[in-house]
Amino acid sequence: MRDGKSIDRLLGFRSLRRLRVYQGSVVWIKQNLFSTWYNTLLTLLFLYILYIVVPSTLDWLFFKADFYTTSRELCTSGGACWGVVTRRFSQYLYGFYPQNATWRPNLAFVLLFVALLPILWHKMPRRNLWYIFSVFYFISVFWLLLGGYGLTRISTNQLGGLLLNIILGVTGIGLSLPVGIVLALARRSELPAIRFFAVTFIEFIRAVPMITVLFFATVVLPLFLPDGVVIDQLTRVIFIIIIFASAYMAEVIRGGLQGVDPGQEEAAKSLGLGYWKIMVFVILPQALRISIPGIVNTFIGLFKDTTLVITIGMFDILGVGRAALANKQWLGLANEVYIFVACVFFLFCYAMSRYSQYLEAKLSESHREESGKKSNTC
Repeated sequence: MRDGKSIDRLLGFRSLRRLRVYQGSVVWIKQNLFSTWYNTLLTLLFLYILYIVVPSTLDWLFFKADFYTTSRELCTSGGACWGVVTRRFSQYLYGFYPQNATWRPNLAFVLLFVALLPILWHKMPRRNLWYIFSVFYFISVFWLLLGGYGLTRISTNQLGGLLLNIILGVTGIGLSLPVGIVLALARRSELPAIRFFAVTFIEFIRAVPMITVLFFATVVLPLFLPDGVVIDQLTRVIFIIIIFASAYMAEVIRGGLQGVDPGQEEAAKSLGLGYWKIMVFVILPQALRISIPGIVNTFIGLFKDTTLVITIGMFDILGVGRAALANKQWLGLANEVYIFVACVFFLFCYAMSRYSQYLEAKLSESHREESGKKSNTC
């Protein structure tokens, strides 16, 4: 009897929960879609547009599409011809990386998530020990990809596709943030020489198009190097991306520093803390929390800007797609290529955006809890 009563009670709770969800959904629909006559009209118009557009779009994308054809002439179903993507899918991922060595970027990509866990997940057990692995990974991953540890040597010219975009994006994101923090602090420095250098650097970089500096680093810079001195093209591109992203990052962080109450710094000084302790333990944590939306926006823009390397002859995922379109077998299939590339970038950028929202909410919750503890103590 007790088991029967508990089951009935559980079923009652579930039914009540479903009823509340249903009622909440109905209330939301009424308030947001049918609250007024013009909202109702716009909702019905939008539903009609979806009724017209969505079925035909799905037919073209999936239901009537050809996925594994070897040329455009064999695409006869009337839908998209995804053969331009599936036949070269390995090149979209790895560029001209040797097929028998693709296990290296695959391993590096898997280990990248492991290395990012202690950075992104604050509840990870033994987090401090995992930081050591993360530092070792980011230092040694290039040796794995390019032929360290006794592996076959692979030239940087063979790096391409999505692999190249990830390399440029991760290194740019990882190194531009600390450089941007230093530049933001230098711009607020009381020493005129340091402040002048920071202001000049930031304003110059922000005033020059990135593609111009890429051309300079690729075409002009080698002419000024001494005989026998050669700087790898990938190294030059990574350096340009870092300095450009750091200049924009510095302005974002400077805005966060200005948003911190000046009383925080004055209180820290009254406790006898030095400049760097004040910045590291008091000011910067608050400034970075304020700057999270701007920082992530800069990261997203940086990742998308990695496609600019196509202008200097490097074949990222977009460059591989354009090379495929130059083949007479796939002429006229630009829609399929650009839709595929757009979806790949959307997945990465949307993931960064969602994580930033989670991080912002988590830090705000922690800040409220700390404020509540302080008020209770007082």
